[in-house]
Amino acid sequence: MNTLTFFEGLINSKQSPIVICDVDYRIIFMNTSAIEEYKRYGGKDMVGKHLTLFCNTETMTKVDMVIEWFKEEKVNNRIFAAHKKETNEDIYIVAIRDENKNLIGFTSVYECRTPEKAEQYEMD
Repeated sequence: MNTLTFFEGLINSKQSPIVICDVDYRIIFMNTSAIEEYKRYGGKDMVGKHLTLFCNTETMTKVDMVIEWFKEEKVNNRIFAAHKKETNEDIYIVAIRDENKNLIGFTSVYECRTPEKAEQYEMD
């Protein structure tokens, strides 16, 4: 089994939507949660399409600013973008870099702020 299969499995195990774009803003991957979350826009058919088809002008202006910031310094890799009140999640835009730290893409990462209610290692 190749490493890519493991990475896809990891990304698909996340309950939050993950959309990965290249530096040209083309959607190159969506995890299963993103496909479900964005089915009103076409779900898996969004892969291969340009992000501008699904975002308004204000959002794209902000994304443009973030991508330019990522390009300025190789240590500029994560920025807080929004808080989603209904799910108590913070949303970050995160740079994806190659082995030479060159920007090759970006993704959004959701981080839940609600403490887990399950017991540790509860399996029932």
